[in-house]
Amino acid sequence: MSYRKATDILPIEILQVIQENVDGDYLYIPKKKENIKEWGTNTKTKEYTMQRNKEIFEKYVQGYSTIQLATLYYLSHKTIQRIIRQQRSA
Repeated sequence: MSYRKATDILPIEILQVIQENVDGDYLYIPKKKENIKEWGTNTKTKEYTMQRNKEIFEKYVQGYSTIQLATLYYLSHKTIQRIIRQQRSA
């Protein structure tokens, strides 16, 4: 995220109202609800995670223990258990 100068964007009247409440501090302005995207929409992270979780479940079915999978995928034992539980119900 990059910062933009409020003086370059906002009309002076709005800037003055903001300065009365937030003088010199950083202010986060959230996106409109209709502009919020679901996690993983802009990258392939969601796709990668789904594929990884399928692989973990397949290896579990093949006989890998949850401890072996945790070590292999650098995840906690609890995370592996959660992934297996989710994949079973999928």
